[in-house]
Amino acid sequence: MPIVTFLRTNAPFLAAGVLLTFCSSFGQTFFISIFAGEIRAAFDLSNGDWGFLYSVSTTASAAVMVWTGILTDTFRVRVLGPVVLACLAGACLLMATAQGWWSLAIAIFALRFFGQGMATLVATVAMARWFVASRGTALSISRIGIGLGEAFLPLIFVAALTGGDWHILWFVAAGIVCLFVPLLWPLLRLERTPRSIAKEDQGAGMGGRHWTRGAMLRHPLYWLLTPMLMAPPAFSTAFFFHQVHLAETKGWAHLGLVSIFPIFTAAAFIAMFVSGPIIDRTGTSRLMPLVILPMAAGFAGFAFAPTLWAAGGCIALLGLTQGLNNTVPPAFWAEFYGTRNLGGIKALAAAVMVFGTAIGPALTGALIDLGVPFERQLLGIAAYFVAAALLVRVGIARSRGSLPPQVDVERA
Repeated sequence: MPIVTFLRTNAPFLAAGVLLTFCSSFGQTFFISIFAGEIRAAFDLSNGDWGFLYSVSTTASAAVMVWTGILTDTFRVRVLGPVVLACLAGACLLMATAQGWWSLAIAIFALRFFGQGMATLVATVAMARWFVASRGTALSISRIGIGLGEAFLPLIFVAALTGGDWHILWFVAAGIVCLFVPLLWPLLRLERTPRSIAKEDQGAGMGGRHWTRGAMLRHPLYWLLTPMLMAPPAFSTAFFFHQVHLAETKGWAHLGLVSIFPIFTAAAFIAMFVSGPIIDRTGTSRLMPLVILPMAAGFAGFAFAPTLWAAGGCIALLGLTQGLNNTVPPAFWAEFYGTRNLGGIKALAAAVMVFGTAIGPALTGALIDLGVPFERQLLGIAAYFVAAALLVRVGIARSRGSLPPQVDVERA
């Protein structure tokens, strides 16, 4: 199906995915970390203290995600979507009014759970269920939302911080999310299960089965994938989380560093839109081991980047992995484990990734407090990425033969 026809035919469903992923930006580290300097000053926190508090709150959100994520197997998106966005708006209000470290921790938990966690999960599960033959393309289009957030929200809010109070900006964030809630209902009023996935056996995974979470956990493939699943969220989160510190150690202006973030977004867009059709044609098994290698090269480059011009090339490599990570793993779960229990399986994978976002800032923040600047940590991070990619290659090579033949389905 030509892309223009695909967009026109499925516009309401794709727009719902874009809207949800855009709103998830307010619970993503790249947005929360904009206020790191102001938060540490207001609550008298060191880099390590801030990283630890962020880690604990994010870990708690990951733990809750394991159980609440299965709601996507029970409730429709037209029910869950507006509820999640309303709760996300409430989380922004909590952040604006936080008075002590305990209320700050609750606010971070709510932002991470409803933003990065549930808003993203609802969007990706919806795309994976609503589309089969065009699943990769649909996932890539839905992630435009978070790309727009990465490109423009840091620039807008960092500029606003120069002359505004950070508490007020969180009220603004809550207002933006509230504006989107009523837009979601008309987009989803015709929510459907497309003809291409009406027969459940079309969405079976390895061995022709619809895997449960328990069965997945007993299979070695999942555990070989886990280091890779944690890598991008852990250390891209750490990168954005410590952006103020990184700019200081490099001798760059914070606004100057933020100004190259659109390069990250552009590279992510390119990777998403190139990978989507490839997934539709060839599946995910060949792509999964390659997903994190560009980010490995980008982190290694950042360790030596002397100027923002050089940093621009490095952040483009980070963006390539971000784009691939937005499309390949979500399609992988449906392809290898089936679609019947996809919400629960994806919730567990999402919890692992959210847990990674907790580990990254805490670990790197502790090392910073011990006198190891973030830029000196980057080579070790790059080596971890390469090792994780090798484990993925081994796991998929052992499991790919059990995939069922690709079913010729009508494009949704």
